[in-house]
Amino acid sequence: MERKEQIRVGLIGFGEIGSTLGRGLRAGGLEHVVAYDKYAFDGPFSELIQRRAAECGVELVRSPQELASRADCIISATPGSSSIKSAEAFASLLRPQHLIVDIASATPQVKQQVAERLAASGASFVDGSIVGTPADGVAMPILVAGIHAERVRDTLVPCGMRMEFVSERIGDASAIKILRSVVMKGLEALLLECMLGARRYGLEAPVLASLEKTLSKPFSRVVNGMLATNAIHSARRSEEADMSAETLENVGLDPFVTRAVAERLRWVTGLGMKAHFGGVVPKDYEEALAAIETKIAPADSLAR
Repeated sequence: MERKEQIRVGLIGFGEIGSTLGRGLRAGGLEHVVAYDKYAFDGPFSELIQRRAAECGVELVRSPQELASRADCIISATPGSSSIKSAEAFASLLRPQHLIVDIASATPQVKQQVAERLAASGASFVDGSIVGTPADGVAMPILVAGIHAERVRDTLVPCGMRMEFVSERIGDASAIKILRSVVMKGLEALLLECMLGARRYGLEAPVLASLEKTLSKPFSRVVNGMLATNAIHSARRSEEADMSAETLENVGLDPFVTRAVAERLRWVTGLGMKAHFGGVVPKDYEEALAAIETKIAPADSLAR
Protein backbone atom coordinates (compact mmCIF):
# COMPACT_ATOMS: atom_id res chain seq x y z
CA MET A 1 0.00 0.00 0.00
CA GLU A 2 1.41 3.40 -0.93
CA ARG A 3 1.96 6.07 1.67
CA LYS A 4 -0.70 8.34 0.13
CA GLU A 5 -3.32 5.65 0.90
CA GLN A 6 -2.49 5.52 4.62
CA ILE A 7 -5.28 6.39 7.03
CA ARG A 8 -5.45 6.20 10.81
CA VAL A 9 -7.95 3.52 11.84
CA GLY A 10 -9.28 2.92 15.34
CA LEU A 11 -11.22 -0.15 16.42
CA ILE A 12 -13.70 -0.07 19.30
CA GLY A 13 -13.84 -3.62 20.60
CA PHE A 14 -11.16 -6.22 19.95
CA GLY A 15 -13.08 -9.47 20.06
CA GLU A 16 -13.39 -11.86 17.13
CA ILE A 17 -14.61 -9.21 14.67
CA GLY A 18 -12.30 -6.39 15.79
CA SER A 19 -9.22 -8.59 15.84
CA THR A 20 -10.07 -10.07 12.43
CA LEU A 21 -10.30 -6.58 10.94
CA GLY A 22 -7.15 -5.43 12.73
CA ARG A 23 -5.18 -8.40 11.50
CA GLY A 24 -6.36 -7.94 7.93
CA LEU A 25 -5.81 -4.19 7.82
CA ARG A 26 -2.27 -4.53 9.17
CA ALA A 27 -1.48 -7.45 6.86
CA GLY A 28 -2.71 -5.34 3.94
CA GLY A 29 -0.14 -2.67 4.72
CA LEU A 30 -2.05 -0.21 6.88
CA GLU A 31 0.42 1.20 9.39
CA HIS A 32 -1.82 3.10 11.80
CA VAL A 33 -4.30 0.73 13.47
CA VAL A 34 -5.11 1.08 17.17
CA ALA A 35 -7.84 -0.51 19.25
CA TYR A 36 -9.70 0.18 22.47
CA ASP A 37 -11.38 -2.62 24.41
CA LYS A 38 -12.54 -1.96 27.94
CA TYR A 39 -11.49 -5.50 28.91
CA ALA A 40 -8.05 -5.37 27.31
CA PHE A 41 -6.11 -4.82 30.51
CA ASP A 42 -8.55 -5.86 33.22
CA GLY A 43 -11.00 -8.61 32.48
CA PRO A 44 -11.45 -12.36 32.06
CA PHE A 45 -10.20 -12.26 28.47
CA SER A 46 -7.46 -9.64 28.81
CA GLU A 47 -4.71 -12.17 28.05
CA LEU A 48 -6.48 -13.28 24.88
CA ILE A 49 -7.07 -9.69 23.74
CA GLN A 50 -3.45 -8.71 24.35
CA ARG A 51 -2.13 -11.81 22.59
CA ARG A 52 -4.33 -11.18 19.56
CA ALA A 53 -3.22 -7.56 19.39
CA ALA A 54 0.47 -8.52 19.58
CA GLU A 55 0.04 -11.13 16.85
CA CYS A 56 -1.83 -8.63 14.63
CA GLY A 57 0.53 -5.73 15.19
CA VAL A 58 -2.32 -3.60 16.54
CA GLU A 59 -1.62 -1.28 19.45
CA LEU A 60 -4.10 -1.37 22.31
CA VAL A 61 -4.89 2.00 23.85
CA ARG A 62 -6.19 2.50 27.36
CA SER A 63 -9.01 5.01 26.93
CA PRO A 64 -11.65 6.28 24.51
CA GLN A 65 -9.84 9.65 24.60
CA GLU A 66 -6.64 8.08 23.30
CA LEU A 67 -8.42 6.20 20.55
CA ALA A 68 -10.26 9.32 19.36
CA SER A 69 -7.03 11.33 19.31
CA ARG A 70 -5.15 8.70 17.32
CA ALA A 71 -7.72 7.71 14.69
CA ASP A 72 -9.60 9.48 11.93
CA CYS A 73 -11.71 6.51 10.83
CA ILE A 74 -13.26 4.57 13.72
CA ILE A 75 -14.91 1.17 13.35
CA SER A 76 -17.12 0.17 16.26
CA ALA A 77 -17.26 -3.62 16.60
CA THR A 78 -18.88 -3.97 20.02
CA PRO A 79 -21.88 -6.23 20.75
CA GLY A 80 -25.11 -4.55 19.62
CA SER A 81 -26.25 -4.33 23.23
CA SER A 82 -23.32 -1.96 23.86
CA SER A 83 -23.74 0.30 20.81
CA ILE A 84 -25.61 3.13 22.55
CA LYS A 85 -23.43 3.06 25.67
CA SER A 86 -20.30 3.09 23.50
CA ALA A 87 -21.63 6.04 21.49
CA GLU A 88 -22.28 7.94 24.70
CA ALA A 89 -18.72 7.28 25.88
CA PHE A 90 -17.24 8.64 22.64
CA ALA A 91 -19.71 11.42 21.78
CA SER A 92 -17.83 14.26 23.50
CA LEU A 93 -14.49 13.06 22.09
CA LEU A 94 -15.37 13.05 18.42
CA ARG A 95 -14.83 15.93 16.04
CA PRO A 96 -16.13 16.77 12.54
CA GLN A 97 -13.05 15.18 10.97
CA HIS A 98 -13.94 11.76 12.41
CA LEU A 99 -15.57 9.12 10.23
CA ILE A 100 -17.24 6.44 12.35
CA VAL A 101 -19.02 3.26 11.29
CA ASP A 102 -20.87 1.03 13.75
CA ILE A 103 -20.88 -2.55 12.43
CA ALA A 104 -22.50 -4.12 15.50
CA SER A 105 -25.47 -6.45 15.04
CA ALA A 106 -28.31 -4.27 16.28
CA THR A 107 -31.80 -3.16 15.32
CA PRO A 108 -32.23 -0.20 12.95
CA GLN A 109 -33.74 1.75 15.85
CA VAL A 110 -30.55 1.27 17.90
CA LYS A 111 -28.40 2.56 15.04
CA GLN A 112 -30.66 5.60 14.71
CA GLN A 113 -30.25 6.26 18.43
CA VAL A 114 -26.47 5.97 18.06
CA ALA A 115 -26.61 8.55 15.27
CA GLU A 116 -28.61 10.86 17.55
CA ARG A 117 -26.05 10.49 20.36
CA LEU A 118 -23.20 11.41 18.01
CA ALA A 119 -24.93 14.17 16.04
CA ALA A 120 -23.68 17.07 18.16
CA SER A 121 -20.05 16.02 17.61
CA GLY A 122 -20.26 16.71 13.88
CA ALA A 123 -18.63 13.34 13.17
CA SER A 124 -19.76 11.48 10.04
CA PHE A 125 -21.70 8.42 11.22
CA VAL A 126 -22.43 5.33 9.12
CA ASP A 127 -24.66 2.35 9.92
CA GLY A 128 -22.93 -0.92 9.05
CA SER A 129 -23.87 -4.58 9.28
CA ILE A 130 -21.81 -7.70 8.67
CA VAL A 131 -23.48 -10.24 6.37
CA GLY A 132 -20.53 -12.64 6.31
CA THR A 133 -18.40 -14.25 9.00
CA PRO A 134 -14.91 -13.71 10.44
CA ALA A 135 -13.89 -16.71 8.32
CA ASP A 136 -13.96 -14.25 5.38
CA GLY A 137 -11.17 -12.26 7.07
CA VAL A 138 -10.89 -8.53 6.52
CA ALA A 139 -13.01 -8.93 3.39
CA MET A 140 -16.08 -10.13 5.32
CA PRO A 141 -19.02 -8.52 3.48
CA ILE A 142 -20.41 -5.44 5.22
CA LEU A 143 -23.46 -3.41 4.20
CA VAL A 144 -23.31 0.34 4.88
CA ALA A 145 -26.03 3.00 5.02
CA GLY A 146 -26.19 6.73 5.69
CA ILE A 147 -25.32 9.92 3.85
CA HIS A 148 -21.63 9.26 4.54
CA ALA A 149 -21.78 5.55 3.67
CA GLU A 150 -20.25 5.88 0.21
CA ARG A 151 -17.42 7.88 1.71
CA VAL A 152 -16.66 5.20 4.30
CA ARG A 153 -16.84 2.54 1.60
CA ASP A 154 -14.41 4.45 -0.60
CA THR A 155 -12.09 4.96 2.37
CA LEU A 156 -11.94 1.37 3.61
CA VAL A 157 -12.33 -0.78 0.50
CA PRO A 158 -8.82 0.17 -0.72
CA CYS A 159 -7.57 -1.09 2.67
CA GLY A 160 -8.91 -4.58 1.95
CA MET A 161 -12.39 -4.33 3.44
CA ARG A 162 -15.49 -5.28 1.46
CA MET A 163 -18.39 -2.85 1.72
CA GLU A 164 -21.62 -2.44 -0.21
CA PHE A 165 -23.61 0.79 -0.16
CA VAL A 166 -27.31 0.22 0.63
CA SER A 167 -28.96 3.61 1.02
CA GLU A 168 -28.59 7.02 2.64
CA ARG A 169 -30.96 6.13 5.49
CA ILE A 170 -29.39 5.18 8.82
CA GLY A 171 -30.75 1.81 9.93
CA ASP A 172 -31.26 0.25 6.50
CA ALA A 173 -28.04 -1.77 6.60
CA SER A 174 -28.88 -3.13 10.03
CA ALA A 175 -32.50 -3.81 9.06
CA ILE A 176 -31.34 -6.02 6.19
CA LYS A 177 -29.04 -7.95 8.51
CA ILE A 178 -31.62 -8.39 11.28
CA LEU A 179 -34.46 -9.31 8.91
CA ARG A 180 -32.36 -11.91 7.09
CA SER A 181 -31.56 -13.32 10.51
CA VAL A 182 -35.22 -14.33 10.83
CA VAL A 183 -34.42 -16.94 8.18
CA MET A 184 -30.76 -17.61 8.96
CA LYS A 185 -31.22 -18.07 12.70
CA GLY A 186 -34.63 -19.67 12.23
CA LEU A 187 -33.18 -22.14 9.73
CA GLU A 188 -30.38 -22.91 12.15
CA ALA A 189 -32.88 -23.70 14.90
CA LEU A 190 -35.10 -25.76 12.58
CA LEU A 191 -32.12 -27.71 11.26
CA LEU A 192 -31.08 -28.48 14.82
CA GLU A 193 -34.52 -29.89 15.65
CA CYS A 194 -34.73 -31.73 12.34
CA MET A 195 -31.28 -33.33 12.51
CA LEU A 196 -31.53 -34.29 16.18
CA GLY A 197 -34.75 -36.09 15.28
CA ALA A 198 -33.20 -37.65 12.16
CA ARG A 199 -30.25 -38.84 14.26
CA ARG A 200 -32.55 -40.57 16.74
CA TYR A 201 -34.40 -42.26 13.89
CA GLY A 202 -31.09 -43.23 12.24
CA LEU A 203 -32.06 -41.30 9.09
CA GLU A 204 -29.59 -38.38 8.96
CA ALA A 205 -28.21 -39.05 5.46
CA PRO A 206 -31.53 -39.55 3.63
CA VAL A 207 -33.14 -36.56 5.38
CA LEU A 208 -30.21 -34.33 4.40
CA ALA A 209 -30.29 -35.64 0.83
CA SER A 210 -34.00 -34.90 0.55
CA LEU A 211 -33.53 -31.36 1.89
CA GLU A 212 -30.65 -30.71 -0.46
CA LYS A 213 -32.70 -31.82 -3.46
CA THR A 214 -35.57 -29.52 -2.54
CA LEU A 215 -33.45 -26.47 -1.66
CA SER A 216 -30.87 -26.71 -4.46
CA LYS A 217 -32.91 -24.45 -6.77
CA PRO A 218 -32.11 -20.71 -7.13
CA PHE A 219 -33.26 -19.05 -3.92
CA SER A 220 -35.76 -16.78 -5.70
CA ARG A 221 -37.54 -19.92 -6.93
CA VAL A 222 -37.55 -21.40 -3.44
CA VAL A 223 -39.11 -18.19 -2.04
CA ASN A 224 -41.78 -18.01 -4.74
CA GLY A 225 -42.50 -21.70 -4.44
CA MET A 226 -42.96 -21.56 -0.69
CA LEU A 227 -44.72 -18.23 -0.15
CA ALA A 228 -47.02 -18.25 -3.17
CA THR A 229 -48.29 -21.76 -2.47
CA ASN A 230 -48.43 -21.04 1.27
CA ALA A 231 -51.44 -18.80 0.67
CA ILE A 232 -53.43 -21.83 -0.56
CA HIS A 233 -51.90 -24.73 1.33
CA SER A 234 -51.19 -23.30 4.79
CA ALA A 235 -53.88 -25.44 6.47
CA ARG A 236 -52.46 -28.71 5.17
CA ARG A 237 -48.93 -27.58 5.93
CA SER A 238 -49.82 -26.61 9.50
CA GLU A 239 -51.21 -30.12 9.98
CA GLU A 240 -47.98 -31.56 8.61
CA ALA A 241 -45.95 -29.35 10.94
CA ASP A 242 -48.04 -30.70 13.84
CA MET A 243 -47.16 -34.22 12.67
CA SER A 244 -43.49 -33.22 12.54
CA ALA A 245 -43.73 -32.01 16.14
CA GLU A 246 -45.39 -35.25 17.21
CA THR A 247 -42.71 -37.28 15.44
CA LEU A 248 -39.98 -35.41 17.33
CA GLU A 249 -41.83 -35.80 20.63
CA ASN A 250 -41.99 -39.57 20.04
CA VAL A 251 -38.19 -39.75 20.29
CA GLY A 252 -37.97 -37.52 23.37
CA LEU A 253 -37.35 -34.10 21.80
CA ASP A 254 -39.21 -30.90 22.67
CA PRO A 255 -40.18 -29.51 19.22
CA PHE A 256 -40.88 -25.93 20.32
CA VAL A 257 -39.54 -24.40 17.10
CA THR A 258 -41.60 -26.75 14.95
CA ARG A 259 -44.71 -25.98 17.01
CA ALA A 260 -44.13 -22.27 16.36
CA VAL A 261 -43.97 -23.05 12.62
CA ALA A 262 -47.34 -24.79 12.85
CA GLU A 263 -48.80 -21.78 14.67
CA ARG A 264 -47.60 -19.33 12.00
CA LEU A 265 -49.08 -21.50 9.25
CA ARG A 266 -52.40 -21.69 11.11
CA TRP A 267 -52.28 -17.90 11.38
CA VAL A 268 -52.16 -17.68 7.56
CA THR A 269 -55.09 -20.11 7.32
CA GLY A 270 -57.07 -17.94 9.72
CA LEU A 271 -56.66 -14.95 7.41
CA GLY A 272 -58.71 -16.76 4.77
CA MET A 273 -56.09 -16.68 2.05
CA LYS A 274 -57.42 -19.72 0.22
CA ALA A 275 -60.85 -18.14 -0.15
CA HIS A 276 -59.27 -14.80 -1.07
CA PHE A 277 -57.52 -16.37 -4.05
CA GLY A 278 -60.39 -18.72 -4.91
CA GLY A 279 -58.16 -21.72 -4.36
CA VAL A 280 -55.76 -20.64 -7.11
CA VAL A 281 -52.09 -20.14 -6.25
CA PRO A 282 -51.09 -16.46 -6.65
CA LYS A 283 -48.59 -15.67 -9.39
CA ASP A 284 -45.71 -14.89 -7.02
CA TYR A 285 -44.75 -14.22 -3.41
CA GLU A 286 -45.35 -10.47 -3.79
CA GLU A 287 -49.02 -11.01 -4.63
CA ALA A 288 -49.33 -13.39 -1.69
CA LEU A 289 -47.72 -10.96 0.76
CA ALA A 290 -49.83 -8.04 -0.51
CA ALA A 291 -52.99 -10.06 0.13
CA ILE A 292 -51.85 -10.98 3.64
CA GLU A 293 -51.14 -7.31 4.35
CA THR A 294 -54.73 -6.40 3.46
CA LYS A 295 -56.00 -8.90 6.05
CA ILE A 296 -53.75 -7.89 8.93
CA ALA A 297 -55.22 -5.53 11.49
CA PRO A 298 -53.47 -2.13 11.56
CA ALA A 299 -51.98 -2.91 14.99
CA ASP A 300 -50.12 -5.86 13.44
CA SER A 301 -48.59 -3.73 10.69
CA LEU A 302 -45.53 -1.51 10.74
CA ALA A 303 -46.65 2.12 10.50
CA ARG A 304 -45.66 3.61 7.18
